[in-house]
Amino acid sequence: MTRRFEGDRILIATHNAGKLEEMAQLFAPFGVQVVGAAEMQLPEPDETEDTFVGNARIKAHAAVKATGMPALADDSGIQVDGLDGAPGVYTADWAETPNGRDFIMAMQRTHDELKAKSAPRPWTARFCSTLVLAWPDGHDEVFEGTAEGTLVWPMRGKQGHGYDPMFQPIGETRTFAEMTFDEKNAISHRADSFKKLIAGCFG
Repeated sequence: MTRRFEGDRILIATHNAGKLEEMAQLFAPFGVQVVGAAEMQLPEPDETEDTFVGNARIKAHAAVKATGMPALADDSGIQVDGLDGAPGVYTADWAETPNGRDFIMAMQRTHDELKAKSAPRPWTARFCSTLVLAWPDGHDEVFEGTAEGTLVWPMRGKQGHGYDPMFQPIGETRTFAEMTFDEKNAISHRADSFKKLIAGCFG
């Protein structure tokens, strides 16, 4: 049995404004108020694991320890089959620059590496989202979600964040970045893991 969440406020252990906005919209129907890590002035812990669940656990438990509030952390990324699953847990690292994250650069690198490897099309890929909900007593629950699709080039769309302009989910003619928030939130990897979280801890 998974543990039920009984509170009305939850700390989202992210400094990513895009992720926080998605989470706020997803939690709104359940009357749960979200608070972001930046608002609580929390430092970003070092993500030293090589799995999504490992890094999500680090973020969730660090946030709980710092605030005493239940915390939800998401570790997510994109796995590209033609690159043997890269960038995977290192998706954000591929976008790092001295002036912040540049996902246009990361998507260009992904495209260039696929071309350099002569990876056959379609370039299949999946977004992965692992959610870890942690409580002050150390207990946590883990929920994993995916969204399967293909990579397109050139990039298309202005919505979303991260790799959204390059990712076209299965069954769609548009990229995530060409969809509204609501359309994307209905089928995204985070929507998948979130549905499992709601069924497990809020349902």
